Amino acid sequence: MNSNHQTWFTKWFLNNKVTIVLLNILLIFLIISAFIKVSYIFRPIQQILGIILPPLIVAGILYYLINPLIDLLERRFHIKRVWSISVIFIIIFAILVWIIVSLIPIIQNQATSLIHNIPNYWRTLQEMLMKLSSEPHLQSLHLANKFSPLKLTKSLSSSLNGVFNNAVGNITSAVGIVSNVVMIILTAPFVLFFMLKDDQKIKPSILKYVPQRLQDSLSATLTEVNQALSSYVRGQLTVAFWVAVMFAVGYLIAGMPYGIILGIFAGVCNLIPYIGSAIGLIPAIILALINGHNMLLYVIIIFAIEQTIETRVVSPLVVGNKMNMHPVTTIFVLLISGGMFGLLGVIGGIPLYAILKILVSKIFAWIQQNSSWYEKDTSTEENK
Repeated sequence: MNSNHQTWFTKWFLNNKVTIVLLNILLIFLIISAFIKVSYIFRPIQQILGIILPPLIVAGILYYLINPLIDLLERRFHIKRVWSISVIFIIIFAILVWIIVSLIPIIQNQATSLIHNIPNYWRTLQEMLMKLSSEPHLQSLHLANKFSPLKLTKSLSSSLNGVFNNAVGNITSAVGIVSNVVMIILTAPFVLFFMLKDDQKIKPSILKYVPQRLQDSLSATLTEVNQALSSYVRGQLTVAFWVAVMFAVGYLIAGMPYGIILGIFAGVCNLIPYIGSAIGLIPAIILALINGHNMLLYVIIIFAIEQTIETRVVSPLVVGNKMNMHPVTTIFVLLISGGMFGLLGVIGGIPLYAILKILVSKIFAWIQQNSSWYEKDTSTEENK
């Protein structure tokens, strides 16, 4: 049919790109609605994934940390993977035993002392707020009624009571949490061993179920996803470890109470991009204010030294292949993933976004290559 004699139905519905896009969107929403209606069918799958994914994720994280060393031993020293994996497992087991024997008692003593001294710190904090509110400069701003120590202490008390009530209400689920942790500890090493042992067989075992014409593109996609995840996991965990070490050593040198706990907390918070360092510094600042202005100065100096070493030495050496993400994009990803999935979303939102970004870019490239929408208009070029 000649394009000049198209009917209005053909022009506005059959050959209209906007209409086709809207119909495809409508079809996607209808499919999602149908899946929601029959969601009970997928509950067994959800339960199975809830059992399988935790040890698999733990094993995957450890795989990205250990696999480069296994590859180095196999490539340079020609040691069989099974032997090198066994030696690495023995070394890790020895390190864990040393941590349990040496480090855990220190952490336990500091945690017990911190819990015991919380009421004293709370009274000291109230006294500091009372003194602060009596300052003439603050009274001239008329902030005493809005931000009085009594209101602040009541707000903090209600928050603590809410946390305590939630903790008491969740005691019944503690047994389930402990059992899940035990199952992860028991099963993750076996999964990790076979992931390291069959490293070269994982991708071929996936590709053999894919049509021949899609194997090359899928292989490139899996390689790109693997590189992004390995770069992120190795970089973040290694930097977090050294951040914890630097803060703990700095606090111990400065005589900061509970320095090891504060250092470990700062290292864990460093897993959160951009804002993690600030969050990890909050407890140290509170304890420093309670212990005197000199200690606050020490905390600021320790933070400045740690940030200098981290940004100038540790991160450039460790992170290496960074994911190309704009800071604004990272912040929005953290806000969305944190709002949807809490702390796990904040920690895992960036690598999940990186995977989705790779998949979407590959799909869009395929659409550009196979769709007529992105073909150049040869008729206009010939008329020029």
